[in-house]
Amino acid sequence: MWGEVTAGQIGLTRGDLTMPAPRKYPLELRERAVRMYRASEPKPVIRRMAEELGVHHEALRNWIRQAEADAGERGDMLTTAEREELAALRKENAQLKRANEVLRTASAFFAAQLDPTRPR
Repeated sequence: MWGEVTAGQIGLTRGDLTMPAPRKYPLELRERAVRMYRASEPKPVIRRMAEELGVHHEALRNWIRQAEADAGERGDMLTTAEREELAALRKENAQLKRANEVLRTASAFFAAQLDPTRPR
């Protein structure tokens, strides 16, 4: 049960390991759809193009927006590299907070052991 992700699961947690949810659409489809949109002139209607590709129109719209951000064409969104860096920094920050809490608790414990007359 722990090593297998089913389609309905968001993700599995086992200790510090978390498995991401499975992707609904393959990466090849995403890349091809974005290339098709960007190469077309005039730009097609996203809703109609999504229907032809068999994907949800908001998914296609988000893929296009993210590709534009990665290409430096949008200033209102983070690039994929920036998103990955932000996630790594948030994870590191959470680990450091946990370590600080452990050290704080251990310090209080040992201080109480060294000076039993000190109020707790």
